[in-house]
Amino acid sequence: MANASGNAPAPVLSAPGPFPVGIPETGTSSFWDRLSNWASENKGVVYTIAGVTLVVGAGGAIYYFNSSDSSTDASAPGTANKRKKQRERRREKERAAKETAAKEEPKTEAKKASAAATPEDELPEVDESTVGGLSEEERKDHAAKLKAAGNKAYGSKDYNRAIELYGKAILCKQDPVFYSNRAACYNAMSDWDKVIEDTTAAINLDNEYVKALNRRANAYEQVERNSEALLDYTASCIIDGFRNESSAQSVERLLKKVAEQKGKAILASKEKKLPSPTFVTNYLQSFRPKPAPAGLEDDVELDEESGKGQLRKGLKAMGTKTAEGYAEAASAFDRALELGDLGEHEAFAYNMRGTFRYLKGDNEDALHDMDKSVELQPSLTQSFIKRASMHLELANPEAAEADFATALAQNEKDPDIFYHRAQLHFIKSEFGEAAKDYQRSIDLDETFIFSHIQLGVTQYKMGSIASSMATFRRCMKNFSQVPDVYNYYGELLLDQQKYQEAIEKFDTAVEMEKSSKPLGMNVLPLINKALALFQWKNDFSDAEKLCEKALIIDPECDIAVATMAQLLLQQGKVTEALKYFERAAELSRTEGEIVNALSYAEATRTQLEVQEKYPKLASRLGAMGAAAGAGGFGMR
Repeated sequence: MANASGNAPAPVLSAPGPFPVGIPETGTSSFWDRLSNWASENKGVVYTIAGVTLVVGAGGAIYYFNSSDSSTDASAPGTANKRKKQRERRREKERAAKETAAKEEPKTEAKKASAAATPEDELPEVDESTVGGLSEEERKDHAAKLKAAGNKAYGSKDYNRAIELYGKAILCKQDPVFYSNRAACYNAMSDWDKVIEDTTAAINLDNEYVKALNRRANAYEQVERNSEALLDYTASCIIDGFRNESSAQSVERLLKKVAEQKGKAILASKEKKLPSPTFVTNYLQSFRPKPAPAGLEDDVELDEESGKGQLRKGLKAMGTKTAEGYAEAASAFDRALELGDLGEHEAFAYNMRGTFRYLKGDNEDALHDMDKSVELQPSLTQSFIKRASMHLELANPEAAEADFATALAQNEKDPDIFYHRAQLHFIKSEFGEAAKDYQRSIDLDETFIFSHIQLGVTQYKMGSIASSMATFRRCMKNFSQVPDVYNYYGELLLDQQKYQEAIEKFDTAVEMEKSSKPLGMNVLPLINKALALFQWKNDFSDAEKLCEKALIIDPECDIAVATMAQLLLQQGKVTEALKYFERAAELSRTEGEIVNALSYAEATRTQLEVQEKYPKLASRLGAMGAAAGAGGFGMR
């Protein structure tokens, strides 16, 4: 949660290794979880950060805009400024009330019209040839009578007659309400093209006509012009000050729909390639390190162009923990199975090829490889564990549980099984069961650091802060040279807003990464330090530099890209933020992750379009954000 000073919230704790792997319906990579949690927990709150007002609407969409000039900011001293803001708020309310009264729906007006309507035989007769001879006053009078008659016909569901009457009213007077009312008739008849035509005419006459925007948005959505529908609903939300829950929910629905459409297209054309070395390393190190299988050791003579030779080549390449090394390993494992003659190592070869196919996002082929591996060698329990993680990513936790049960039947003493089954409990928020499995993993092998780290994180999630801190202090004593201990302990401190201590731990982790893995360092401590500086001091400059450094080391790191997007967003650098959100979508591995990334990209793009199309909104929104600040809104 955020602190009272208005800083962004501390991150949701991320887990070492590949988990928590998000079941697509409910989870994504840790950064997107942070943003969505933040949005949902602060729904409807308006707050100003570093000159940018963020409005979190219903459902979690983040709207943002530059605040008004600092000289009129609500936080500035002086009572004159406060009085000015109060007057602006009063005028805004009066204007909204007048707008509502003037733009009633025909259905509402029909009740009034039925009592005071002009009899049908007394209605004025006008057409294009006669309207030109009418005086201004006559036109105004005729338009009012024709509109009232149109409202009555609409109320009686005589839509064709209502359309005719509104059309005649329009001949007398170009009024946005007449166009919108006629659009309501076409809407009732599901004539979406006519709805779009008439609402567009209404909006051209009054580009802040909220009801016309909502009606056109609905018509656009009916004909699958979803990006245009999203633009209209977003404009409507901003103009209406985010007071309309239905419009806000429509924005959420359209964001998801547009993102899903684009996400499917991206996934269909996406090259199957390995994610960032940070991601790959975190996945691989979630399994206990084991020596090379017998017969593949360095001192055994093997022809490199044999299946076994390629298998050993792949294992050695993995040890570099670099992007190049992992790419070489993936290629070697493919080649090993092509060459064959692997003997007792065939199941292991399928395991390794399946692992890298999974990391590339090729779940179907990866599952086939793991199926083959367990068929050839059921005692290779790691294949069951990896297949379980694939089932989780394909939203099939029941199959994952079955794999863990089968693995335990093969070897109930394998600590890896308990560690990864604990991760399944963790993502299902079954923290008590997760803690038991982490402890069982430790009891079977106390040398594996990530069981200890994850137990500490789980205790923290359960609210046992003292136990969690004690677990991490033991970790720092017993695993003093492991950088991950300091990184994850730093996350706990950051969540408690102990910024100085957190940054010290991140610095320690960074230095250890540099010295122990100069070519393949984990960039997460750099990113966490960036977040800490931002939350503590609103230090955007140093936070950006740290993210840039992380991206130089690991250009494919999705968390670094997404964090940079958030930092730019907070500063109102919307165009640059959009580029990073789009990049995050490109780097995402699964459809769920792509859709989440694209949702933020689409929200960003849409609001840029709204500001371009409705330039007057920017200053009004700035005033609205400042007024909200003066009214006492803040971070919760």
